Amino acid sequence: MKTYSIGEVAKMMGVTTHTLRFYDKEGLLPNVRKNSAGLRRFTEDDINWLLILDCLKATGLPLKEIRHYIELAKQGSKTLSERREMFIHQKERVKQQMEILNKNMEKIDFKIKYYDEAIKNGEENVYLKNKHLAEEKKRLFKVD
Repeated sequence: MKTYSIGEVAKMMGVTTHTLRFYDKEGLLPNVRKNSAGLRRFTEDDINWLLILDCLKATGLPLKEIRHYIELAKQGSKTLSERREMFIHQKERVKQQMEILNKNMEKIDFKIKYYDEAIKNGEENVYLKNKHLAEEKKRLFKVD
């Protein structure tokens, strides 16, 4: 079985070796083994684990919940349903984040259009000349 050094894995994952050591120390890499010299050796399974860890972290799952997921995974097949539910819950969180990001992207796109129009007209108050822009502003920046 091929193994990788901490440096190789850090480079593959785009993280520092310090980050990988932190993950290991925090119990987030439950299966990483050390060789006779005490150096961490990573397998393909460890790298796949890191990819899931990175996904969960990037989507905002708190470390406490990631640790809980790891504890469940260590328990094996009897926790499959619970782990599945965690991912369903995280998917919903990500959907909500995406909705917020998409709304913010609309506002950013609007401001770009606004500045394009303002630069073209040489003035900031372009809403009087561009009814569509004024309506879009009202729609995007209304307070519920």
